[in-house]
Amino acid sequence: MALLGNLLKGGLKLTVSIQREKNNHAKVQRKTLSKLLAKARYTQFGEKYNFEEILNTAVFDEGNTFYEKYKQFVPVHNYEKIFREWWHKAHEGEKNVCWPGRVKYFALSSGTSEAASKFIPVTKAMTKSFQRTSIRQILSLGRYEELPSDLYEKGFLMIGGSTDLSSIDEGRFQGDVSGINAANIPFWFERYYKPGPEIARERDWSRKLEKIVEEAPNWDIGFMAGVPAWLQIIMEKIIERYKLKNIHEIWPNLSVFGHGGVSFEPYRAGFEKLLGRPLIYIDTYLASEGFIAFQNRPHADGMRLVLDNGIFYEFVPFNDKNFTEDGELVPNPQTLMIDEVEEGVDYALLISTCSGAWRYLIGDTIKFANKQRAEITITGRTKHYLSLCGEHLSVENMNKAVELSAEELGITVKEFTVAGIRHDSLFAHQWYIGTDDEVDADALRDKIDGHLKVLNDDYIVERRHALKDVFVTVLPSATFLGWLAKRGKMGGQNKFPRVLKKNLIDEWEAYLQEQGLQVETVNLK
Repeated sequence: MALLGNLLKGGLKLTVSIQREKNNHAKVQRKTLSKLLAKARYTQFGEKYNFEEILNTAVFDEGNTFYEKYKQFVPVHNYEKIFREWWHKAHEGEKNVCWPGRVKYFALSSGTSEAASKFIPVTKAMTKSFQRTSIRQILSLGRYEELPSDLYEKGFLMIGGSTDLSSIDEGRFQGDVSGINAANIPFWFERYYKPGPEIARERDWSRKLEKIVEEAPNWDIGFMAGVPAWLQIIMEKIIERYKLKNIHEIWPNLSVFGHGGVSFEPYRAGFEKLLGRPLIYIDTYLASEGFIAFQNRPHADGMRLVLDNGIFYEFVPFNDKNFTEDGELVPNPQTLMIDEVEEGVDYALLISTCSGAWRYLIGDTIKFANKQRAEITITGRTKHYLSLCGEHLSVENMNKAVELSAEELGITVKEFTVAGIRHDSLFAHQWYIGTDDEVDADALRDKIDGHLKVLNDDYIVERRHALKDVFVTVLPSATFLGWLAKRGKMGGQNKFPRVLKKNLIDEWEAYLQEQGLQVETVNLK
């Protein structure tokens, strides 16, 4: 067996035994926080917020006194606050700001709700954290008995941003976090990594796509990873170019798809039409700020949080006491450690990391599917939900309603988004559905609205009162890709926003007019 296979064979038993020992999640997390504070105590941030004193509390703490002291001393940050007060100095080249040393890499991230780029520090410690968790994810494949024994000798196709990073100054760079990680892959993994270093450097998404399609017959792919929409486009192009019935005719050993960034369920039907046989799907939660969780066993309830690899988590109940109607965090919100959470409750994530993020609102909402196993599911974004009048419509609700509606109507929905709008003196929801199949807009509208009434009690109440109308516009799926292209967001980790708010609504509608699309809304009486 080759090098990767030997590493996996030797490491699996160790990984399993380590996971069994770490059932006390709070103890593991306190240790993680202690290590982070100890490492950063002599930084500018650590000295300002008394990390040394917090650590002295940890020496004698058997409960959560240590954590309470951390909450008392260190304020909560969103991106704007921490960049304005701290990260801008690191981006300008200053050392020892929030983490020891000089930050070499910055991940460019705009999320999916804001236009301006964010500059997220990626330290050497975080690069190693990404690598360690990636190896754990690969090791976890050993738990899937149905996988072929030679899977580890096959190619791993990972679609992300360009490894040709932009220079900040001498020796420091910025780009997509997937590009940063690909530029720092371990030497022993290089022979398995596809599309390979040359194609990975390509910045132009269209040219990168063509090169991947051109090289596809030369690869023996067993594992794919990336945002579902981009992998689907790649497979469609390959099938079209080589006149195939399905992707397995060219990659017969393709067995696993590791997906992340968005819920896979709305894409599943269209994705599986491109396959010759079923794949094993592994959910992954990898953000610019860190590799947070991944599905580590078959038939898991969710993704297991990575608790011992440079990230400390806090959980903010996602409710009206802690967040405004616009999804902004209130001052001094209620925050919980992992032993204080409940299953089935929506929480916003705060993280403190080995990249110098401290009590940082990452913007995602999650809930615990299995607290004992620390398994979570992503339910949406703090600003990607609709609550114009108290309907509290989550991305999770939207994904499920679209998935069920598409299945019942026999169509493939490749993208969708929704906006909340004023309608007369009250409110309405405006849906834009991307599909290349023929569909009756009235039927699609009724299906989505009907499923949301079942999925969300608040929604059905408001449909009787302030939320008077629902509008649906059906568009070709290419419309959504065209908008991303116009914004320079093709490929990599870029996703279409599930909820359009503020200036994005006007930008989207202006784009539709530029394309000469006749947008007809359907009023639900």
